[in-house]
This record gives sequence, C-alpha cells and structure tokens, in this order.
Amino acid sequence: MPPTPPDAGSTVFFKLTIDGLNLGLFNGCDGLSSQVEIEQHQEGGNNGFVWQLPTRVVFPTIRLTRPLTSETARVAAWISSISTGITRPTAQIAALRADGSVVAQWGLVEVLPVSWTGPTLDASRPAVATETLEIAHHGFTDAGGV
Repeated sequence: MPPTPPDAGSTVFFKLTIDGLNLGLFNGCDGLSSQVEIEQHQEGGNNGFVWQLPTRVVFPTIRLTRPLTSETARVAAWISSISTGITRPTAQIAALRADGSVVAQWGLVEVLPVSWTGPTLDASRPAVATETLEIAHHGFTDAGGV
C-alpha cells in the first residue's frame, strides 16, 4: 500500500520507524527530552556554594498522536509482538515538513511500547478518531544524519 501523503493542513509530521519498519506519520509528538538528575553535596568549610553533581540521565516516555490510519495495524502488530518475547529495538523519529523533507530526527535506544489508546467512539459527539502511542526508551543515539 502506498504511503499516506502528508496533510497540507499540518506544518510538521513525525515519522516513526522501529528497526527499519515504518509505523507511519503522526501529527503530534510529546516527550522528546532528557534530564540530568543532580545530587547536592555540601562541603565543610566551603560556604560559597553547594556542589551540584550529576547522577543519572532520565528520559521520559514519548507520546505520538494521529488520526486513525491504515498504519494503525502496524502499531498493533508491534505491540502484540511483546507477548512472544520482549525485544528492545532501535527507533527513529523524524520531523518532516509537509513536502516530506526532514527538519530534524532523533534515534532512540531500546524502545518499548508502553501503551496505546484508540479512539473514543460516541455518535452523539462526532470528532476525528485518534490514537496515541506511548513509548519508553533508554536514551538517544545517532539518528543517521539529516
């Protein structure tokens, strides 16, 4: 099946690839960040400052959202594969312009699907049927260049 062309109404799309498998385009991406946890150490006799020592880097989960598409089945297959054994593949998220050119991209180490939320179907409140995929990872890696 040919890839779904980007919607001209959106300025940036996010393409998710897991070990080379394209899981499609998403129009929302939240959680691309890292934080260094700091331990404070007060040194006796040094009243000018408190030492700020790095301990570990923490990576929050990443949430990708989009309207339901035919690519939703690929996401479901990836999540279902967890029941046969956990593998933690490498992933790539690429931010694309509407013309398909790459703005930026991020490589993710040891990705694991955390949750998937499908649409709320309510005939009395019509809206676009959306899905949300949440993934955990162990950090960033080379995304292969832009």
